[in-house]
Amino acid sequence: MKTESKAAKSPATPMRPHKPGQGANEAVGGGKRDDARDENRVVAADFVAGAVNAGGLPPPAHIEVAFAGRSNVGKSSLLNAMMQRHSLVRTSRTPGCTRQLNVFAVKCADGLQLHFVDLPGYGWAKRSKDERGEWRGMIEGYLQTRASLRAVAILVDVRRGPEDEEQQLVEFLEQRRRVSSAKPLELIFVATKIDKLSANARRPAIEAVKRQAGAAVVGFSAVTGDGREALWARIRHAVL
Repeated sequence: MKTESKAAKSPATPMRPHKPGQGANEAVGGGKRDDARDENRVVAADFVAGAVNAGGLPPPAHIEVAFAGRSNVGKSSLLNAMMQRHSLVRTSRTPGCTRQLNVFAVKCADGLQLHFVDLPGYGWAKRSKDERGEWRGMIEGYLQTRASLRAVAILVDVRRGPEDEEQQLVEFLEQRRRVSSAKPLELIFVATKIDKLSANARRPAIEAVKRQAGAAVVGFSAVTGDGREALWARIRHAVL
């Protein structure tokens, strides 16, 4: 467990990056890894809006990638690392502080533009049953009805792996969505906090998560930055 002029015609189309040879000021040299790091350098990142349901969000002018996970999985830290910002997404020592859908506009060095959507964390027992029910309705309503949504990153702690709630989320995401011409969502599994494990223990732990999820898994550390380029590569594959 795809240029601003085009965006006006098709609101769910991201800004496409320039192809090699198209820019007069293109850098020359460097390997594929350096090229990937440069194209994934975030030149602009801003908070756009927060809403308690999909209807309160801005019009779907850009492709969106949602991030889902338990309240203590390190989602805020991962988002800050992906956007190369220290505190754009608020982190807290108290899990369950995100109570709305938070949208962030991201622009990469090669011109790619998209929105990251931070979903409220689930699985936090100290919230009331009614409140947890409201959060579930908020998240499911967004996932089912947002036409510009192309991928969902499902975050799990590498030390715990996917549990019942992640399996339920996957099953829900595999259902037909209530939007016209809906494309299947790309599910991206991310094993967070790999820095908490020794170097020798990381690969076996990630492989264990992979077996449990039944899909490829990106190992990620918001502390060291490990996995950032791999996660960006999965996102680009999903939206371009």
